[in-house]
Amino acid sequence: MQLKISKSIQIGLLFLPLFIGLTMAIALQGISGSNPIIRFQARADLGTLALIGGSILSIILLGGWTVRNIYNRSLKRSLSIVLSETSQTRRRFLGRLDHELRNPLTALQITLEYLYGTPNEIEVTRGLNDISVQAGRLRSLVTDLRKLADLEEQTIERQPVDIGELLKEVLEIIQVHPDYDERQVQLTLLQSPWKLSYVQGDRALLSLACYNLLDNALKFTQAGDNIEVRAFEVDNWLVIEVADNGPGIPDNDLPFIFEELYRGSNTSDQPGSGLGLTLVQTIVRRHGGSVTVRSRSGQGTVFTLRLPL
Repeated sequence: MQLKISKSIQIGLLFLPLFIGLTMAIALQGISGSNPIIRFQARADLGTLALIGGSILSIILLGGWTVRNIYNRSLKRSLSIVLSETSQTRRRFLGRLDHELRNPLTALQITLEYLYGTPNEIEVTRGLNDISVQAGRLRSLVTDLRKLADLEEQTIERQPVDIGELLKEVLEIIQVHPDYDERQVQLTLLQSPWKLSYVQGDRALLSLACYNLLDNALKFTQAGDNIEVRAFEVDNWLVIEVADNGPGIPDNDLPFIFEELYRGSNTSDQPGSGLGLTLVQTIVRRHGGSVTVRSRSGQGTVFTLRLPL
């Protein structure tokens, strides 16, 4: 059990050395003897030293106590802010999860009720297709949530990864994207005077992070827009940039785009679970790196990944 001491008692204890020093100084001044001048000088020196020593010790203790209280108050404020932000993020996540689950479930219920009352085979086929689409949406959402939960817990396998080769493979895979042929996609690897250094990490996860960024760029640009994928080294970091000259991200959406299930105001007509960028951020952080975004409305967007070498 922790014993709590009131603040007034704590302050009193801080001045205890000063009180002891002052008491010793007065007591030594009261001592008399056969050689008053010599003894007075000695008594004065000892008393002064006791007083000064007690004063210094009290000042040190008071300073330490003050600093500790300031630190504790600052720590409490910081903790309160973090808890408040965490609570708000959790509420936003639950709200988005409710929305992402309720919409397809409502569509499924409406379609099933409609199918029960129609004998038309064409309408039945169309309804079954709608059910299949909504079921696939739910399956994709659950799969991505499970993947995100696993990423938070699983051990990252670290092996040398050639980012240049990885990006080339990602560009080959992304060519099946329905919007690929309508965009100008370019890969630039700054490898002079030597090749890019390897990074230590999980190749499959890093490939997924790069794929998600490129997939995001393809979905939110228009026919004829340019998309550039660049990789280069800065100090002890390998930097990957995915840039486009598309419509950009609205300023109101920028602070939230990496949150789970967040879908921007201009993404309502695009498929997806709202977990792609969250997966990117989680993967990069698990590798000791960071991901940032710069965007200007009507001019384009740049996502920047930094991985330690």
